[in-house]
Amino acid sequence: MFGQLIFRQLFDAASSTYTYLLACPATRQAVIIDTVFEQHWHRVVFGQRHLAVRATPGHTDGCLTYVLDDHSMAFTGDCLLIRGAGRCDFQQGNASRLYHSITEQIFSLPDGCMVWPGHDYSGRTMSSVGEERVHNPRIGGQADERDFVGFMENLHLPHPKQLAVALPANLRSGRPEDGQVPRLADWGPVRQTYAGLIEIEPEWVAEHLGEVLILDVRQPEEMDERLGRIPGARMLPLSELKARLAEIPQDKPVITVCHAGMRSGQATVILRQGGFQRVANMRGGMLMWQQQGQAVERTAR
Repeated sequence: MFGQLIFRQLFDAASSTYTYLLACPATRQAVIIDTVFEQHWHRVVFGQRHLAVRATPGHTDGCLTYVLDDHSMAFTGDCLLIRGAGRCDFQQGNASRLYHSITEQIFSLPDGCMVWPGHDYSGRTMSSVGEERVHNPRIGGQADERDFVGFMENLHLPHPKQLAVALPANLRSGRPEDGQVPRLADWGPVRQTYAGLIEIEPEWVAEHLGEVLILDVRQPEEMDERLGRIPGARMLPLSELKARLAEIPQDKPVITVCHAGMRSGQATVILRQGGFQRVANMRGGMLMWQQQGQAVERTAR
């Protein structure tokens, strides 16, 4: 119970879909949010409480977010997920629209507002606006629209195929079959993020510039902006990366870089799929590089 509210989160295992029950204990009136079939109302009233309906298209044209009257809870459907966002590559999806939906309709809510998504395939049940604004690898951490759109347009997501592999692993709580914890890398202090990306700290990169290849995946027009570029970095826009993998040497570890670390995180996925073994994303991108006072150059090559 959340104050004068009865609340239950229900789960459908077949589709990994959440359904939510909210009830007013004073009047015993209730509302069910079924994230498969939505009603496009402006306000859903139940007893002395109500849900405000916010249009949040981008994953699909009809995506909605329901916000509780005191802004303590937001039911985000497939728009904002826990450490993710709804894919935009089918069903009238549009990454730019989704960026504005999330930043204007959800990130405008208080940091403490709890986020309850429509789906989660990893067993996570809830988050908060503040957590997702900071830690969401697709749209958090000061990512701008170019970061988000570039990330989403290069996801290249297949339909789920690994259930036969994932289910036994989940039953082992992710423990390897041989009981041994694999090393992430032997060339540098990389770590795996909550979202599964391999990243490394800017300080280490600055101290080892001669030992790695810096791959900057921003657009050419970003090179002369205030953030500049890392000296010696190789420029290759994310949108062209998959088609130009053969141009990238593999004699050194590859450190990917972008504005805030989102597009470059996706670049590490593309590189690994292309056979690159020694790859890491620089945490925080050029924003963190500049905040730490690291050297930059601003003349495009």
